[in-house]
Parts: sequence; C-alpha cells; structure tokens
Amino acid sequence: MDATPEHTPPPPHAPVLAGLGVGPGDERVYRALLAAPGSTLGALAGATGLTEESVRGHVRSLAGLGLLTGAADGTERLTPAPPDVALEVLALRRQEEIAHARLAAAGLAEEFRAGRLRGEGSPVLILRGREAIAQQFFQTQQMAKSEMLILDKPPYVVEPLRRQDTVQRERLDKGLRYRAIYDQAGLDGPGRVEATRELAERGEESRVLADVPLKLVVADRKVALVPFVLPSEEEILVLQQSALLEGLIALFELLWQRATPLWPAAPTAAHAGLSPDDELLLAHLRAGLTDSAIARRLGVAQRTVERRMSRIMAVLGVRTRFQAGVRTTALYGHGDDGRPGQGLTER
Repeated sequence: MDATPEHTPPPPHAPVLAGLGVGPGDERVYRALLAAPGSTLGALAGATGLTEESVRGHVRSLAGLGLLTGAADGTERLTPAPPDVALEVLALRRQEEIAHARLAAAGLAEEFRAGRLRGEGSPVLILRGREAIAQQFFQTQQMAKSEMLILDKPPYVVEPLRRQDTVQRERLDKGLRYRAIYDQAGLDGPGRVEATRELAERGEESRVLADVPLKLVVADRKVALVPFVLPSEEEILVLQQSALLEGLIALFELLWQRATPLWPAAPTAAHAGLSPDDELLLAHLRAGLTDSAIARRLGVAQRTVERRMSRIMAVLGVRTRFQAGVRTTALYGHGDDGRPGQGLTER
C-alpha cells in the first residue's frame, strides 16, 4: 500500500468551540498549532490544507481572541495559548456578553412598556381578536413565577377547556400556585367537577361561588387579563400594575373569603370517614347541583344520592346539609372567616 503523501492534511475535527465565538476555520488552525507549536504560516497552511493567505486571516482572528501569540508576517513562529486558560477566559467573556444582553433586553422591554402606556394614556392595553387573546392568556401563565389568581365563569368561547387544563397542570407540576374561584354555573357541565378534583390533587386551591361577577386572570399580582365584552370575548383588557389592578386583586380576596372550598387543601385534611366518592358528592353539592342533577352526573338514582348524603352527615356528626358545609369547610382548612360560603345549601 502506498504511503499517504506528506502534504495531505488529516481530516478536520468536528468544530466544538463555536459557542465561545471561535469559528470553524479559526478552530482548525488553532488545533493544528496545538499539535505543532512554533509553526509558521506556511507550515500551518500545509497542516490544514488552507492557503497561506487564509491561514493569515485565521491567525489574526485567533490573536484577537487571545488564543495565540506571535506576528502573522509569514516568518515568525507562532505559539498557541494554553487552551485550559485561554478558553476559560473566552467562556467568562461570553458570560459577560450574555449578562449585558439580558440587561439590554430588560431595558428594551421597559421602553416598549413605556411607549405602550404613552400610546394608551394609562397602564391598560386593549387586546382584540380571539387568537391574540388566547396567546396572551397562555403566555401570561407560562411567564408567571409565583401565583395565579383566577375568577372562572362561563361562557368558554376563547379556548377549549382541555387546553387550559393541560397548561395549568404543567405549571402546577412546576410549583406555581393557583387559586381559583369557580362560578356554580361553570361547574354544571359534564366532567367539570371531576376536572377540578384532578387540578386540586396537583395543588390548585379551588372554591365555588354562586355568582362570580366577572372573569379575571392575575399573574404574580403584576398583570391581569379582564374580558369586558361578553359573551363574545373579542376584546380584553391587559392591566399592568396600577390602582385598578390593586382593586381587582382586593375584589378577588373578598370573593375568596365568601366562596366555599371545593376540595381538601391536602389529602390529610379530609375526614377519615369520607371516601373519594363521598368527596366527589360533596363537591357537586358545593357546586350548587341538586340531588337529581348529581344523580345524573354520577349515573345513579336520586335515592342513592340522598342515602349517601345521609350517611355522610352521620359520619360528620351533623344533622343538616348546612352544618355539613360548615364542618367540611373547617376540615378542609380553607375556612378563612368560618362561614361555609354559598355553595352548600338546604335542599
């Protein structure tokens, strides 16, 4: 077998330094110099298969990056900088550039916000169109870092509930706190109460109220989305920090005090004598459903619902459904003001 000619360069390595700002050609020359320190431009051209003029350009670039020493006049031998030191310097430099870019991005965001507020005359943006509204709704949840406050009521015409539940499950699993107040009418649909139980098991704190006055989404107490054209929901208000936003948050907290807990704050908070089926029945009651409606939802006879409710009251040691509401509210650990709320009533 014939020997490989001496002037044929070895196959180039796959570039690995692009993330540090070192181009493929620069890296190729640097690797050749590491293999043969003290090489001249001509020697590097032979080792890399590049022209001497091309190598000269790469040498200038490497010198600017601090990866070699020596002039590129074609005669002086070149010395590579030790990679463990030189590349660490490049990495630190890149980190500084990223930090500066983040600061610049924050400044641009502030400029955008200031310009938008100047255009609107207040910290309020009107967003139109279902696609834009849906995108804003889900982006707001994705960007939240600590807490979401939600007033939930029908109609649901912007996005399918299934997608909302999917996004919320993902954020709950990552530790984002959700507090939601559901309108009784919104829980009347098939599977809605069961869906709230799944969210509660993932950490949502949920309550129900007889008449939620408006829809509302608040992220981190810094931004709120408020539909103001119902039922079409073709426009929403996007509120930044302001007295108006603070007022809506105060309204949410007042409604939270009045609302009835749907589910235990944690599994250990439930009464030991109540089964998961009992909890589901109680949740339907707190959602304002009648015995006949609950029977249809559960696929059982109304007499079965009445018999199970009687057993639940016996387990709780109470004589009326109102007392059962007070008792379960205390057990669930949500009773901020000691009242059962408006979801559980005499029937």
